[in-house]
Order: sequence, then C-alpha cells, then structure tokens
Amino acid sequence: MNTTDRKPRKLHVVTHGCQMNVYDSARMADVLAPLGYTTVDTPEGADMVIMNTCHIRERAEEKVFSALGRLRVLKEDTGGKMMIAVTGCVAQAEGDILLKRAPFVDLVVGPQAYHRLPELIAQAHRKQGSVIDTEFPTEQKFDFLPDAAASQGVIANLTIQEGCDKFCSFCVVPYTRGAEASRPVTSVLAEAKRMVAQGTREIALLGQNVNAYHGEGPDGKIWSLTRLLAALAEIEGLERLRYTTSHPNDMTDELILAHRDNAKLMPFLHLPVQSGSDKILTAMNRKHGADDFRRIVARLREVRPDMAFTSDFIVGHPGETDADFAATMALVRETRFALAYSFKYSPRPGTPAAGLPQVEAAVGDARLYELQAELRRQQDEFNAESVGLTMPVLFTGHGRHAGQIAGRSPYAQPVVVENATELTGEIHEVKITRANPNSIIGILIDKEKIAA
Repeated sequence: MNTTDRKPRKLHVVTHGCQMNVYDSARMADVLAPLGYTTVDTPEGADMVIMNTCHIRERAEEKVFSALGRLRVLKEDTGGKMMIAVTGCVAQAEGDILLKRAPFVDLVVGPQAYHRLPELIAQAHRKQGSVIDTEFPTEQKFDFLPDAAASQGVIANLTIQEGCDKFCSFCVVPYTRGAEASRPVTSVLAEAKRMVAQGTREIALLGQNVNAYHGEGPDGKIWSLTRLLAALAEIEGLERLRYTTSHPNDMTDELILAHRDNAKLMPFLHLPVQSGSDKILTAMNRKHGADDFRRIVARLREVRPDMAFTSDFIVGHPGETDADFAATMALVRETRFALAYSFKYSPRPGTPAAGLPQVEAAVGDARLYELQAELRRQQDEFNAESVGLTMPVLFTGHGRHAGQIAGRSPYAQPVVVENATELTGEIHEVKITRANPNSIIGILIDKEKIAA
C-alpha cells in the first residue's frame, strides 16, 4: 500500500481500558487518515477494524477472543478483505498466542508501535498474512505522529508519559508498556496549543506514572511535572489542568505546592493507594506505607483546603487477612473520597503475585462488596455536600434532554443546568440545587446577564 493512495476507506476502532487507550485510539485514527481512512461507528462494512485492548483486568484475553470471533464472521462476509488489527496491552503481552488462536488477525501491534501502522499495513498486504510488532523501539512514537486531525472537544486528554518502573506485584504495565518515558516539553506544549486552538478548554495530562514526568525542556534541562504545568498554564484560552495517574512516591512537595500556586490546576487528584495495610503494601511492592499516603493527603489539604481525592483499591491480594482488609476500610473512612475505583485481585500471568496462594474467591467478593458500599456512600455524601454551593462550571455541550446544558465542576462532576443558551466552552458560576447519584443539578447565577 502506498501512503499517497487516498482511496476512501472506513475505519472502526474499538477501545477497551483506560483514558490512555482512548487517547491512543484517536491518534491511531490520525495516523491512518493520510491513507484515506475515516472513522465509522460500527464494524459492519468497515475496511479496517482496530481493537485497542487492555490487559489489566481478569479475563481480558478471553473478551478479546470473543469479540474477534464476531469480527471473523464480518471478515468472511467481505471475502477476507476486511483488515483486523489488535493493538494495546493484550497485543503486547499475548501477541504470539493471539495469532495462533486467531490466525485471521492481520496485525498485532503493541502500544509503543502504533505510529508504524501505515508501514505495518503495507507489510501485511505484501505478505498476505499476519504481521506482528511488539518491540519496544528506541525512538518515541510521539516523535513520528502527525498533528491531531480533529478536536477532542472542550475537555481533552493529552498523554505526556508512558511506561512504569515501579513493578508492583499485581501489575502488568511494566511488561506491556515498558520503562518510563516522557515526551519532550516542546512536543507536549505544541499539541496542547493545537488542542486549545480547536476549542479545548481543559486538558488532563495522562501517564502510567504521570507525576514521574521528566521530559527534556527547550532549555536542554529536564523538566518536572510542576514546571510543565506552569508552562501549560500560560497558554491563553486553556482554563483548566488535571493529571492522572499518580504514584504516592512521586508526589513531591514542589508538586503539592503547585496545587496552591497554579490557579489552573484543579483541586481534584487521583492518587492510587491500593491498600491500607502496610503488610499488603509491602507484598504489592508499592514502596510506601499507609501513613505516607495519609501525610500526602494531609499536606495537600493544608495547602488547598478544598482539595478532593479519588483513588484505586485492590482487595483480596494474596496474603490479605481480615485485619489487612480492616486497615483498608479504616483508611477509606479516614480519608473520605469523592470517588474511587475498587477491584478484586485477579492474577495476571507473569506478575510476581500470580504464583502466590490466592485468597478464596468468596472472601474477595465479600470484601469488594463492603468496600464498594462505603465508597458509594462517600461519593453520594460528597455530591450532597455540593448542594447550596456556588462553583465555576465549564460547559461542554447540550444536556441529555431539550433545554439542558451540561458541564463539569472543578471536581469533574457532571453538572446539568436548565438553560437554552449555548455556553459550550465557557465557564460560568452555578449554584448547585440537587445531587443525583452520578451528577449534580444547578442554576446559573448570572442567568439574567447572559439572557441580556
């Protein structure tokens, strides 16, 4: 295939997993646009289907093979002309196995190689067979990506760091995403400016360990996340900044103070702790204790009293006792989270914890149910405490029903306002009048001024 061949083609992308995979899927579409591919909403009739996979949760591979079985039927209906690509972390971890079980797949591409998709597609056409690329290249893929073809919207994600050097006992990320690597500052700033020019007003910086960012600056020096955030805050038209996912060990005092000093940095932080038990944190190879997490939370609340937190928790890690789980519940009740994500431990092949004696499934299920009930209660309580407050809301578009506009609070809560005025991309003060399980409702404070 010649990259100058712009024959119209239909591309369908299926995305599983994290925000970084969502970002990667969009960039894969950008890479393929010069070849004539335009995205479509369904796989039926598509010339190419990309399944961008996640390997974090249990049975991820089986879900991929189940979906591939359905795609195989569609491919056969096209006489084999539909091209199927599996990308992302399952591709990286299970590439050879995947091709043995699903030889009809044309491309298997790891998350560090999707900038090479045009070349790999050409190879597949020449070979008339499967092509696999799961190497960790020495060059950064970001150096070879084209400019984003379309706006992500008022709120957008921007990957600045990939990979992980932490090697938690339960996690496959170091094996599927590779070692920590940070994008150069100039690359990040250039993409952020393009986003803002296309209408983005809020950017969330993404990375497996985003607060370990150490990109080369235009001055030749290594910049920290704090310094990068300060430079981004100077972009005219960019109103809000966030970053995720963080590791407690990289939460420096400099970064903590940025939440006080950088007015565009939102008072809302995702900081995974995983467990409240020091014994389990050691078994997880987290290299921090529960009290380290408590001190970070206390320090952030000291410099920014309106700070709110989200986190990740795993229950049922090998070796977890009732006392260990009780320590997790104590930490949760003490911290009080606006939102949190919780999972029952599932062994990932090749990780250190996978070979250890496992906690009984029924015990893990019961612990997860108890933890999620408390986290749900805290989320409802946090939303209820918003009632009566006035907060700046960034409007993102129309609401679900006619006459509604929707936006996001500083704490990323979905906000709905009854108002017919078009306010997309604008920030306005909203008084919160009601809290629903997954959103809050309010009225515009400056409604009369806007109407005038």
